[in-house]
Amino acid sequence: MNAEFDVVGGALVLSGTGAAPAAVVAVGPRARTTAEITAEGAAWRAVLPLRAARWGGDELPLPAGDYRVAVTGADGSPSAVTASVPLTMFPLLRAGLDGETLRVGPPIDPAYDSGDGQAALERRYATRPGGLENAVFFESFYGRNASCNPLAIDRELARVAPGVTRYWSVVDRSVVVPTGAIGVVEGSPEWWRARGSARLLVVNDWLRRRFARRRGQVVLQTWHGSPLKRLALHRPGFDPRRAAAVFKESRRWDVLLAQNPYAARILRKAYAFLRRPVWVEGYPRNDVLVTGDGAAARRALGIGAEERVLLYAPTWRDDRAEMVDFLDPAALAAETDAVVLVRGHSRTLAAGADAAGPRVLDVTTFPDIAQLLLVADVLITDYSSVMFDFTATGKAIYFLTPDVEHYRGELRGFYFDLAAHAPGPLVTTQDELVAALADPEVPARFAPAYRSWQARFNTHDDGHAAERVVARILDQGFVDRA
Repeated sequence: MNAEFDVVGGALVLSGTGAAPAAVVAVGPRARTTAEITAEGAAWRAVLPLRAARWGGDELPLPAGDYRVAVTGADGSPSAVTASVPLTMFPLLRAGLDGETLRVGPPIDPAYDSGDGQAALERRYATRPGGLENAVFFESFYGRNASCNPLAIDRELARVAPGVTRYWSVVDRSVVVPTGAIGVVEGSPEWWRARGSARLLVVNDWLRRRFARRRGQVVLQTWHGSPLKRLALHRPGFDPRRAAAVFKESRRWDVLLAQNPYAARILRKAYAFLRRPVWVEGYPRNDVLVTGDGAAARRALGIGAEERVLLYAPTWRDDRAEMVDFLDPAALAAETDAVVLVRGHSRTLAAGADAAGPRVLDVTTFPDIAQLLLVADVLITDYSSVMFDFTATGKAIYFLTPDVEHYRGELRGFYFDLAAHAPGPLVTTQDELVAALADPEVPARFAPAYRSWQARFNTHDDGHAAERVVARILDQGFVDRA
């Protein structure tokens, strides 16, 4: 195809003469966009927007990553793309074309997008004079989304202390931040300034990047789940570098949040967090599981009110980048006459591609898993901490664990015997799973174990955890109400 390519105004523009292409699309692992094609006389133009909308939301810049540009000719045959367009900077993203690969990145000035540039920003904002801002810096899963405990704390803080400035760390502008909050792209000057000036940082994972707490700053580590699998210092095999990293990281935290007393004991020891406070208040992210109804999320997902929903949410594996493939979601949907939601772990977000099939929805990029737990009638998981959250709903849970011996014995290890205490059946094949889902006696058989589980892990998940956490934040003066 004889065509000219350019990146103009946040879109990839193709133009040429002769027969116009039938279609132009850019396909990435988690998003895609389609060109609008117009023709006038012998000339044609295809404008491929570098934006996409998902889950009923607004159009936003494409997530950073590589996209394959596919051009279908007027005769239906594929046309090769051989053009090269250098990376172009826009207010909300950077984009360029290298053959068939469209590269999309966050809107960071190239002058700062290097080791030297980042070091210069760190020095500028870590050592600058002046006081701290009455603000909170939020980060969830390294900025991949605005979710989890930080999101629930943000919403409650906005309600009771609207004068507090709220910054959210995001990997790029495809991440939606809460109403009234300010998104700051990781690595940008604005990100370094916000992280270095906010009085309170609320994070649910490691701070990573070189972080030195300025005088007066407080870090609230909410973490992101009660652990079944061994963490940090408790992981199999002693690695002195890992141990040093754990000690260095946990010394950055001032307060640790735990869902229950069990998690508090483990997190203290696993992260050597022995002399600082642990707040056992339940998980703010689980408040909605008690107070919400999931109707809005069902509408956003296009699921009918009466349809049965199975949510498959396995954890990640240390020995693979992509989500496990132990389940065929399309076959499961057909065998159970249900809608199957597939939720990969945040660590598998960038790898692989969305699952697809009749009555299958890949919800790995859905912003908030708590809404998915509300929508689901049944959870299917393995060793993910989502099990401890979902049981706050009282709904049925099943465990698909074909690699349990390898995972428990070699990869991570467990803190307790899951098979002995699980609030639902452990199965090793999809056939066993389908049979268990069809067995009407399963819920009653596991009811005693379910009640014991809830008494151990969910007593603080009462719908008011965010209120308690934010009240403590304000009472201790981490930020000022006005």
